[in-house]
Amino acid sequence: MLIRGRRRVGKSRLVEEFLERTGLPHVFFTAVGGSRKEDLAGFTAELAASTLPEAARFGDFASPQTWDAALSLLAGALPTDAPSIVVLDEMPYLVREDPSFEGALQKTFDRTLSKLPVLLILIGSDLAMMEQLNTYGRPFYQRGTEMVVPPLNPAEVAAMLDLPPADAFDAYLISGGLPLILEEWPRGAGLWDYLGQALRRPTSALLVSGERTLAAEFPTEAQARTVLGAIGHGERTFTLIGRAAGDLNPGSVKRSLELLTARRMVAADAPLSTRPSRETRYRIDDPYLRFWLSFIGPAIPTIERGRGDRVLTTIRTSWTSWRGRAIEPVIRDALWRLADDRLPEGTDAIGGYWTRTNDPEIDIVGADRSPIAKKITLVGSVKWLESKPFDSRDLARLITHRSQLPGADDTTPLLAVARSGCTAEGIPHLTPDQLIRAWT
Repeated sequence: MLIRGRRRVGKSRLVEEFLERTGLPHVFFTAVGGSRKEDLAGFTAELAASTLPEAARFGDFASPQTWDAALSLLAGALPTDAPSIVVLDEMPYLVREDPSFEGALQKTFDRTLSKLPVLLILIGSDLAMMEQLNTYGRPFYQRGTEMVVPPLNPAEVAAMLDLPPADAFDAYLISGGLPLILEEWPRGAGLWDYLGQALRRPTSALLVSGERTLAAEFPTEAQARTVLGAIGHGERTFTLIGRAAGDLNPGSVKRSLELLTARRMVAADAPLSTRPSRETRYRIDDPYLRFWLSFIGPAIPTIERGRGDRVLTTIRTSWTSWRGRAIEPVIRDALWRLADDRLPEGTDAIGGYWTRTNDPEIDIVGADRSPIAKKITLVGSVKWLESKPFDSRDLARLITHRSQLPGADDTTPLLAVARSGCTAEGIPHLTPDQLIRAWT
């Protein structure tokens, strides 16, 4: 079984719980990614300390020099007449530090492990690499069942914290659905209550999860980390990202963006319309990391000095404008999930539209396909403010923007998505209560 999911989403905890409930003999090895020699030594030590029946006899063994030898030791420790479990965590580290690892594992699996009553679980946080492990041409092709462990979605956040839908979306934007953060969020507490508590503790999951994620993802790639920080601070275009990252040359920016998008940390969005466009924009894909890079990461020294109150003030000042943009990809995801029930027939893609000058900039565009549509099925606007519903002025602005969208005309349906409801007449609208049903 190949298990993948974002870092700190709870993959290892899930497997640990599974091991405890089964009570079967097992070995659980977590790679550290330092070097092949260190991980081979760590694997041998875990094997000797495991609950496998033959594990004790490996305590005096010298660490093997290759993964082929190490996996042969493993095969010799597994029972032949009873079930057992082998877990290799942080699998991408092993693949990166030793190109021969995949081949060695495949050989051991085919010759020995596949003939034993053993469950082999491979875990990784590098989503792209974990997907590639089971693709054509790779040693493990068609040998494993894939499993994705996603973060909690907005509906699950609402249920876990006992929050109304609008507040649950706020909690989702801050936590990204990461269980470690939500576990320390008091049930029923609002956004500002939780932040006031978390920002007083430098060891809170809200603070440390971001640091640990970046340390694990970018141990040596300083430029990619700098580019990620520039996007986290709000830069969205190629040119502005390079400028904010220290005037990097275009080649360096391009390589960093390719790395970040390959690791699914950054999403590259293109305008959705019936015309091709080069106006690609970049955003942090994970809601939690987007919030952390915007507010928490730069303020950690302040929090460690005991002045989390200052950071809270900064967040309050920028919250409305930051949230208004951060919620848009979440809403598009909800609309895509609701497409069969609430949107015009033929809506198979949901995106946005913009030009270089942002005139117009349209929050929601529905179409039959992306990024270049044959037919525009929907044009919409998001207004995510407390006590300010979508009104007639917002409707007039949306109608004007529709006339500027390639592929849309006066008959293209309109849609309003509003946190506080809609007072404009003649336009369908969705509220947080309706949007959250997309995940139920």
